[in-house]
Amino acid sequence: MNADQQSLSNARPLRVVQLLPALNAGGVERGTVEFARELVRLGHESIVISSGGRMVEQLSAEGSRHIELPIHRKSLGSLWQVRPLRRLLQSLDADILHVRSRVPAWLTWLAWRKLPVATRPRLVSTFHGMYSVNAYSAIMAKAEHCIAISQCVKRYMLDNYRLPESKITLVPRGLDASAFAAHGDIDGWRQVLYREYPELEGKTLILMPGRLSRWKGQEAFLAMMVQLVRLRPDCHGVVVGDAEPGKQHYLQELLDQRRELGLEEAVTFVGHRSDIAQFYRLASVTCHMSNKEEPFGRTVPESLASGTPVVAYDRGGASESLNAGFPQGLVAPDDVVGFAARVADLLGADNHISLPPEYYLDQQVQSTLNVYYHLLGNCAQ
Repeated sequence: MNADQQSLSNARPLRVVQLLPALNAGGVERGTVEFARELVRLGHESIVISSGGRMVEQLSAEGSRHIELPIHRKSLGSLWQVRPLRRLLQSLDADILHVRSRVPAWLTWLAWRKLPVATRPRLVSTFHGMYSVNAYSAIMAKAEHCIAISQCVKRYMLDNYRLPESKITLVPRGLDASAFAAHGDIDGWRQVLYREYPELEGKTLILMPGRLSRWKGQEAFLAMMVQLVRLRPDCHGVVVGDAEPGKQHYLQELLDQRRELGLEEAVTFVGHRSDIAQFYRLASVTCHMSNKEEPFGRTVPESLASGTPVVAYDRGGASESLNAGFPQGLVAPDDVVGFAARVADLLGADNHISLPPEYYLDQQVQSTLNVYYHLLGNCAQ
């Protein structure tokens, strides 16, 4: 046990409130729920405030309290939530408020700043993205301390928000080692999957996980698959993820593109899944093809932790984690032909993967608690 772990083991339990727009699918939401579970496991009290969503049930089952409040709408009408939120925060008597998105950050800050300075909780924000540089986004920098989820996000914060470096702590988003470790039998799961999608059986599966969005790279993935099946006809692409509510038309656009490219027999869309860890283990290669710098790129360390190599464009947070764990998977940005060639090269190769400890959840939790206790100034009490 190192010095930080020893001091945390002696520290008093905290009451931590996390605030975010909703608890549906997404990296921020998953990270919030996982962090909440770890807080409970370590003896802290975990409360999450959001407008609700399909992950609330899991959050509650794992020991956290969820409070539903409409803190998600990007409208002036949301300001009516400031007073109810202030009353709620007074009743909760929390040690830490941790905001993870801009609308909740505005409402929380407006409520928090009118609380008595001597007794109000400490305010922390996590920059989960490289937000547009304007007054609306600047609210994330008003917290007493800010967390950056990657080096590229930290650079962006320093360059655009004039924050002193002492106010920023780099804490990569950590993954649950037990959820993605490459052990255990998935034969039963595999057979169920093959019954649902018989076209996958006997194929070399190339995985493209992530929410269906124009910037996530599914269109580039389809173009890449055209190149790959020429090199390796045994390959079959699997797209895991669904479009956000109200944006289902994008899925139809992708299905139309698949047909136009002649990939209907070579690419399968399986929608939103809760068994992504098994997909990582089943796949031969995972692809990350965002068409702009992604703040972190959670699918990269998840796949590497599952023992599956990743190919990704050399930019953003995905580049950082791939450089750390599997640098041979990096490809020049937007080079679809080179991407397909790299995937083909990795198939059947002796790929050595080594993901550093800072990309795991226990390290993230320890680092975040260190931020909390430093702000509170009572780590050993």
